Amino acid sequence: MSHVVTRSGLLGRTAEQRQLTLLLGHVRNGQGGALLLLGEPGIGKSALVDDAVRAAAGVHLLRLEGYEDESAIPYAGVVRLAIPLRDHVAELPPRQQDALRIAAGVAEGPAPDRFLVGLGVLGLLTTVAEAQPVVCAIDDAHLLDPESLEVLAFVARRIEVEPVGLVFAARDENDVRARLGGVRDLVLGGLEPEAATALLSQALPEPIDPVAATQVADATGGNPLALIDLAQELSADRLSAVGMSDDPVPIGRRLEDHYVRRVRAAEPRVQEWVLLAAADSTGNLDLVRAAALSLGIDDEIGDQAELAGLVELGDDLRFRHPLVRSAVYNAASGAARRRVHRALAESAGSMDLVELEAWHASRATLGADPAVAHRLERAADLAAARGGLASRSSLLARAADLTAPGQLRSARLVGAAEAALAVGAAQTARAHLDAVADTTDPVLRGRILRVDCQLALFTVDATKLARCTAMLVEAADLFRGVEPEREQEALLQAFQFLMTADRRAEGVTPADLGRRLTEAATVADGTYATMLTGMGALMLLPYDEAVPLARAAFDEIGKLPDHRLVGMASAIGSLGMFLWDDAGRRDLMERASVLARQAGALQDLDALLWVTSLAELWGGTVRRAVESVEHVREVRRVMGYDAENVINVAVMAWTDYPREVVHAVAEGAGAVGFGGVWAAGMASLATRDLAEGQYGDAYDKLLPLVEEPFLQVGPAYFPDFVEAAVRSDRPEMAARFAADLEERARVNGSDWCAGVAARSRALVDPDDDAYRAAIELLEGTTARVDLARAHLLYGEWLRRTRRRAEAARQLSTACELLEQTGATMFLPRARAELEATGTAVDAGGAAPRHELTPQELSIARLAAEGHTNAEIGGQLFISPNTVDYHLRKVFQKLAISSRRQLADRLGT
Repeated sequence: MSHVVTRSGLLGRTAEQRQLTLLLGHVRNGQGGALLLLGEPGIGKSALVDDAVRAAAGVHLLRLEGYEDESAIPYAGVVRLAIPLRDHVAELPPRQQDALRIAAGVAEGPAPDRFLVGLGVLGLLTTVAEAQPVVCAIDDAHLLDPESLEVLAFVARRIEVEPVGLVFAARDENDVRARLGGVRDLVLGGLEPEAATALLSQALPEPIDPVAATQVADATGGNPLALIDLAQELSADRLSAVGMSDDPVPIGRRLEDHYVRRVRAAEPRVQEWVLLAAADSTGNLDLVRAAALSLGIDDEIGDQAELAGLVELGDDLRFRHPLVRSAVYNAASGAARRRVHRALAESAGSMDLVELEAWHASRATLGADPAVAHRLERAADLAAARGGLASRSSLLARAADLTAPGQLRSARLVGAAEAALAVGAAQTARAHLDAVADTTDPVLRGRILRVDCQLALFTVDATKLARCTAMLVEAADLFRGVEPEREQEALLQAFQFLMTADRRAEGVTPADLGRRLTEAATVADGTYATMLTGMGALMLLPYDEAVPLARAAFDEIGKLPDHRLVGMASAIGSLGMFLWDDAGRRDLMERASVLARQAGALQDLDALLWVTSLAELWGGTVRRAVESVEHVREVRRVMGYDAENVINVAVMAWTDYPREVVHAVAEGAGAVGFGGVWAAGMASLATRDLAEGQYGDAYDKLLPLVEEPFLQVGPAYFPDFVEAAVRSDRPEMAARFAADLEERARVNGSDWCAGVAARSRALVDPDDDAYRAAIELLEGTTARVDLARAHLLYGEWLRRTRRRAEAARQLSTACELLEQTGATMFLPRARAELEATGTAVDAGGAAPRHELTPQELSIARLAAEGHTNAEIGGQLFISPNTVDYHLRKVFQKLAISSRRQLADRLGT
């Protein structure tokens, strides 16, 4: 038996080895992959990785270990992983280079989003992999700082056709499985009895009674390290006696005691040196030596610890096994632990390791300590400057622990909650917020209200969602005159929540919020003053008075700095709808989406894509709406969330979901406070009613939505309501809303609004001029479904006036546009009308123009616009190799051979 097997206990690991061998085989063959090995200490996780990598010839190996001391230092793990790759950083796009350098703390600039850092790491690994396959072996992943673990999880989820593999080894602690969501995991248990007994027998220099060996193996749970250590510590006779007796075999806590006894057998100075090393845990040998010298412990004492088999010294310091470290640390008295942490803090400070200094100082402290708490807060600010919001949260929480009760402690807890929420750690944010004591400070109370509302949205808290708009107005009132920027942010957030709650908002009316926005505009500067004024006008003024102010606000949004623009999804969608500016809304939304992708701002991108999916149903195409929802799913997969639960009820109604399912989802959303979702779902079901000729049902669904229209949303339903009213013999109602649309079009100057107004007028007072005007106006807009429906209505009218040849031309155009735009629920109606003209119609309909996946379609469109593979990869958070792979599949599916042919084949 080889030394590898005896040391690592790989006997009985055949199935696990096969999994690793398969992964490494994929990597060597140019395909990426990732695997998470989960298990308790001593179970052989690292040994499995070592054995597999050793067998994988020709692979560039990168190693990384997690350290508890670095768990609050943002990107500490990423920095160590990237050190051997630093010569390749210059090959990355400038944004990614900047993100990596700022995250590493070697450059200054705006804090990068963690997903942009992830894209930089992905770029580094794929660049290196062009010359040789790369495998990253990450041990003790549960101890990595959260930013590094999230970055590596991002990389693991994005590698597809690159020769890059990631193998994580971790204990099932610190939510590591959830944080590595999307990475396949393999849970390692103890060895099977036969393999465990064989390992114990081979590790012993002399034979052992087989029955006793079986009992020892069973008592240790097949833990390989426990078996090997017992073989080294006890003779075969002693082990036989242990196995045959009723005494407990040292495993688990007893195994830790076993290691403690080994340490205590060493002389006191060795024990203290080992405790220093255990308290550090980063493996920074220079730091441990400096701290040891400050305690009067010479360098050769570390060598004695290595000779005793407790540690291994090289470029860094490693414990023989994590159990040794935990045993030493846990067995020490509190006073002894604080003494070594104090020495480590002083040495870290002298080495300018600010975060480590604060971390160790906090553990050397008992009770409140204002100075140490201040150092932790400073470290939290440094973490935030590098984009380490998760680390900022944990550092501020620890600073709060060392702060006496009062306003400062509460402020630190609220800051910790804000940072946690920014990275999606809702439970952590709630725990910090719940720990905040009552405060009279208005700014702090306002911040608490804002976090509370964000948590309500994140966790879908039905008890609060409807009241969040009012809560945010209250927060703005608390900020007023003290923190004007926070006041403005709270009001913009209140506007977004009002769009979410729609008419189900409680405690505040749209007019109340409009007045508050207008008041805040008087103390705001420049762009924000114009924006707040325009958004207030949308809620307060008659349409003709509000449009100029809303237009000015919409134009100002386009002038915002990039990092502000990406967070304006709700404002862009709402003002664009209010102005009926289809092209401006789409252009600004696409620009903001590109910026969000470039900045790695995936949470903002998620919101932009969600608003886009709704906007495309009213002023675009169903196909683009569906694609936007698919992109939301992809973004959530990138972020590690469950993408399968992503549903847009309005899009569902336009596609092939059963009516009862759509209705149930809409009602459920409304019940928990998402009034906007309910309204969009009902309006889309009404559109389906129109498509299926159920005009009375459509009228009943739309009447409550248009009689008291909600801000900019209600008028979007007017065109459908006019059609429902005409076809259900309610001409007066149809005429009233057609006239309203005509007046809006006169004021806003929108061809889209004018086109649907002309179409509505043609339904009320049908003639050729009105229909032709509608078609001509809509031809120049992005509202392709509205154009298709104008052709359909014109064709239906022509057929009823017995002008069959003209009708057939209009209806044929309608069918083609409906197919192109994905508005297929209108196709049966259009085809039936076309058949009635005497024109033969293919009963099955035309085949889809392409069968591209959402990702393939995004890549194809960007390629058609002239973007390079690297640029496309940067936008879609994938590597250039993956772009090339998917483009080849696109070419095959579309039966083309060059990028020049893409635009012609993609269609609308």
